[in-house]
Amino acid sequence: MSCEQLNQVIGRLEACVSRMEKCASSCSSGAGSASAGGEPAAFVEAFDQILSEKVGRFMTLSKEIGGDVATQAAMIETGYKSVRAFLETASRCKQPAAAVLQGLLAPISAQIAAAQDFREKNRGSAFFNHLSTVSESVPALGWVSITPKPGPYVKEMSDAGQFYSNRVLKEYKEKDQKHVDWVKAYLGAMTETVTYIKAHHTTGVSWNRQGGEASAPAASAAPAAAPAAAAPKAAVAASSGGEQPRAGLFAALNQGGSVTGGLKKVSKDQMTHKNPELRGSSVVKAKEPSTTSSAPKATTAVKKPPVFALQGNKWCVEFQENNRDIVIEETATRHVIYVYKCVNTTIQVKGKVNNITLDGCKKTAVVFGDVIAGLDIINCQSIQAQVTGATPLVNIDKTDGAQVYLSKASTKADIVTAKCSEINISVPKEGEEGEYTECALPEQFRNTWNGKTFTTEPTEIAA
Repeated sequence: MSCEQLNQVIGRLEACVSRMEKCASSCSSGAGSASAGGEPAAFVEAFDQILSEKVGRFMTLSKEIGGDVATQAAMIETGYKSVRAFLETASRCKQPAAAVLQGLLAPISAQIAAAQDFREKNRGSAFFNHLSTVSESVPALGWVSITPKPGPYVKEMSDAGQFYSNRVLKEYKEKDQKHVDWVKAYLGAMTETVTYIKAHHTTGVSWNRQGGEASAPAASAAPAAAPAAAAPKAAVAASSGGEQPRAGLFAALNQGGSVTGGLKKVSKDQMTHKNPELRGSSVVKAKEPSTTSSAPKATTAVKKPPVFALQGNKWCVEFQENNRDIVIEETATRHVIYVYKCVNTTIQVKGKVNNITLDGCKKTAVVFGDVIAGLDIINCQSIQAQVTGATPLVNIDKTDGAQVYLSKASTKADIVTAKCSEINISVPKEGEEGEYTECALPEQFRNTWNGKTFTTEPTEIAA
């Protein structure tokens, strides 16, 4: 081999070493982005396909619908991109400590919280069902913190929004196909994510065992550098603050046995059962401040002003208390009635309307005539509802205590219940005007395997 050929071989080796050093330095920086000229991992490229196709389709339809739907959709897109950045970091770095992991999850958590908070601040929106579809299922973006079964977790979160997505489909299936396609696009992104997880991250995110050290973004670098004993305290504060979603909490729980690392060890000379002299005034003094400064203060909920108004095609009855004289007379078949957070209130609806919904109410009664879609009772307690006309459906979800009186025209209505207790349906007696037969709906069921599938029937006690 000539000197010239030898120099060429040495040059190529030096170039290879230089590229390897660049990859290692980019991974240890913790930014999670691809190095200059570096190719992303296969599972990152697969996720890019979900972003460009499924999420891209969802964003296109959201922008066409516009308004609150487009605003919330932008948060979802940012959330997916944050997941992509997290996967990029995982492809180049080995799994970090729990404190660093929580910092890497912070951008995802922020978008989950933003999407949920947006729904809560826009309950009067004409697209409330769209916002709720996303809000109920958006925690699925936190799958990157779930082990060992992130796929089923995403499926569970996707199903959590099905109640509201079905309402969007029912409302728009014959009015505007664009909204139907919007639901299909959003659920399609979720379904594609489950398929992606099964292919690349069956038991959790696949970290690069040969990679460098990952570090949290600059905003959370300081907490990551704190002593290990402070990590459990930070995790507890985040989970109790109300704004950090479950993804951050799961990251803290993944510490396992090290979660108790922040507890202070008590030496023998500090144990009161071994040192009777410590049972004196010192113990009492330690408790004195708790009665003044550390005692939990009762928090009073902010009382919001009552609302009773027609907003577009929606009658909004909100935050009413001890009001027994609410009558909605000027109704039309396109109108929906939305009753929210009412207490000790009675509402009478005259005429024929599209839908009636009671959400988060207590000790509230509603009397109505004809309804095209049906009656929905959600997250309520001690509700009474009387149908004087006809309704095809009574849907009761997450409710404790409901008494529903059906008319003769409504005896064939479908009664759908989920996560409910103390549900009684009163049916008019034949030939006895004003008399009802009260029937309690089962709360306990028995499931048996017949060789092909499970069969479900009420237990003898429930029946």
